[in-house]
Amino acid sequence: MNRNNIEIRAFASLYRLFQERGWNQPYILDLDKEIDGYELLKMLKLNEEDVEAIFINHNTCGLKEKIRPGDRVGLVPPGIPGVVRTMLGIRGAKN
Repeated sequence: MNRNNIEIRAFASLYRLFQERGWNQPYILDLDKEIDGYELLKMLKLNEEDVEAIFINHNTCGLKEKIRPGDRVGLVPPGIPGVVRTMLGIRGAKN
């Protein structure tokens, strides 16, 4: 993977949205500076309500966490069942 971009994987309903937009999985986004999750959502034209948690390099994070060129990012929508949420480490991750 190029160090001037990030790799984004979308799950569940977000995966379907990426498909509707014609985006590959993983979706490669050019990125030449550090951003946070909120900025990423703006770049992807997603609402905050569409994403409950993000993963950055396999770690569950909130949207305030910094994303750097070369990172691997996962987007998880709300509505993931309780047991799976616990296994993923989603506990108020947006903050």
